[in-house]
Amino acid sequence: MISIIIPAYNEESVIQKTLLFLKEATTGTDAEIIVVDGGSTDNTVQICKGQKVQVFLSDSKGRAAQMNFGAKKANGELLYFLHADSIPPATFLNDISRALANGYKAGCYRLGFYPDHFLLKVYAWFTRFDIDLFRFGDQSLFVTKSVFTKIGGFRENLAVMEDQQIITDLKKMVNFRIIPKQVITSSRKYERIGMLKLQFIFFVIVVMYYMRINQDIMVDFYSRHIK
Repeated sequence: MISIIIPAYNEESVIQKTLLFLKEATTGTDAEIIVVDGGSTDNTVQICKGQKVQVFLSDSKGRAAQMNFGAKKANGELLYFLHADSIPPATFLNDISRALANGYKAGCYRLGFYPDHFLLKVYAWFTRFDIDLFRFGDQSLFVTKSVFTKIGGFRENLAVMEDQQIITDLKKMVNFRIIPKQVITSSRKYERIGMLKLQFIFFVIVVMYYMRINQDIMVDFYSRHIK
């Protein structure tokens, strides 16, 4: 059984499309869809309940805490973490099953964007390489529940870069598979902030993380330039 876990916070503009896709893709399969809300003030929760998926309010706000909360509620032996504005390939259940059969207990997809742009194609191209620097949560993540439990899940002390850190943690324990297909994620943030500006902000955050800059400083930088 696979448990699809979606952390959400004020995602009313995108989450219905994702849920409709997932419900169609998992019809007739042993799969469950779990949305973990971080205290949305819009109609995110109502939309999810209208789609008749499991909806939980996380004890703590923050993507890491919400995904860990969803993992605790999951009934599946396999966990699949997906952002609210990201759509995996229609074949994702078979893709993941094939990866598991080949000995991979964790993995992700390459990245694609919609609406697309030349610069975004360039950014996405780098996600084909097995380099942790190019791994982010938009690419989704599958992992067996037993392995996820052994590594302690996402690090909740990380307000940013928790998605990249868990890849490093997983690779210390299991073989990690980058499936050669794309998860298509919304480029709304790039359109709002600017292609070059946002990528530069992400670059600075990555550099700060590997320089072990205090998380409070990183969160302040992120909040002032992105949110």
